[in-house]
Amino acid sequence: MENINVSAEDLKKLIRDVAQIKEMLTEEKGEIELTNWAKEELEEARNRSEKEYVSLENVKKRILSKK
Repeated sequence: MENINVSAEDLKKLIRDVAQIKEMLTEEKGEIELTNWAKEELEEARNRSEKEYVSLENVKKRILSKK
């Protein structure tokens, strides 16, 4: 398993984001309907081959090379 270094602030933000998503999904508004755009994006993501994925390390390199 690969280790990933994450700052405490990034981890706190991620925890807040997950809590917000969880709250949104458990609201008593009933079933949430996805937009057509979201449905298309989800379908595309599910059909994408794992070979097309970009590693986190490569993403970091791309971002840092643009600075």
